[in-house]
Order: sequence, then structure tokens, then C-alpha cells
Amino acid sequence: MIFQTNRLTIRELTMKDLDLFHKMQNDQTVMRYIGGKIFSLEENKKDLENILNFYKNPKNDFWVWAITIKDSNSFIGTIALVKNEKEECEIGYRLLKEYWKQGFGKEVTNGLIKYAFEEKKIKEIVAYVDKNNLTSVRILDSTFRFIKEIYNEQDNCIDRYYKLSN
Repeated sequence: MIFQTNRLTIRELTMKDLDLFHKMQNDQTVMRYIGGKIFSLEENKKDLENILNFYKNPKNDFWVWAITIKDSNSFIGTIALVKNEKEECEIGYRLLKEYWKQGFGKEVTNGLIKYAFEEKKIKEIVAYVDKNNLTSVRILDSTFRFIKEIYNEQDNCIDRYYKLSN
């Protein structure tokens, strides 16, 4: 276990998560604001194997974990704390569609912020979100400091850029 919130447990991913991980990464609705590309089972298997390999490195700065329901251990998505190409500590999450609109996004984001600041001793975290992803924008607006909107060439969208300092 990495950390818990009222309803959720955050833990390392395992190969047992592949079916639901693939279901999430292969859902156009879930991936719509993350570049829009869906991935095949083989691509998702390789992605999951790469994530698991990062766990073996003690100096790892690319953490992607499973989000599970505390009471049932059901996999509902992933949350990430990664050092991006600008050397910023960036957070992000994805949820299976059937777990949207239940407050899990805000709950897991707040849990990750607490974990990043208290356990990892990170001084500043950032988040980028497609401005059309209104639910995530609301979550970030309620917690982070909005900095600016920028064009994301890779995903061909306008991202909102946020920072939060400890």
C-alpha cells in the first residue's frame, strides 16, 4: 500500500491488473483528454510491464499506481506522480468510466497531494489538463494555483497549467 483515503487504497500495479488497465486505456471516452489515442492489449501489456520495472529502481521518479476501492479491492484506475520532461513533479489520474461522478477524482488527488508533500517531501507539484476536461479543471481549480493556458502540440489541445507548493 502506498497510501489510503477515506474510500480508496493506492497500491503498486501488478500484472493481475492488466484486464482492467487495458479496459481503461482502450476506452475512447477515458482517453479523450489524454491525447485521444486508445491502445491495444499488447501495447497496454508492454506499458504495464514498463511501469512495473520502474518500481524496481530505488531512484525512480516515475510512479504510476493502482487506485482501488478500500472495501472491495476493486481496481478503478491509476494515479501518477512523475518527473516530467521539464523536471517538474507532475500528478495525474485516470478512472474507469463507471467510477466517474462519484468524487473519486477529487479524493485521490487530495490524497496524492498529501502523500507527495508529507511522505515524498516534494516542494512543488504541477498538473496539466485539457481545458475541455471540465471535471478535472474543477478539481484542480479547487486545490491548485492556476498559472496559464498553453497550447499542447502533442495532444493538439489547450492545456491549463497548475502549481501547488508545500
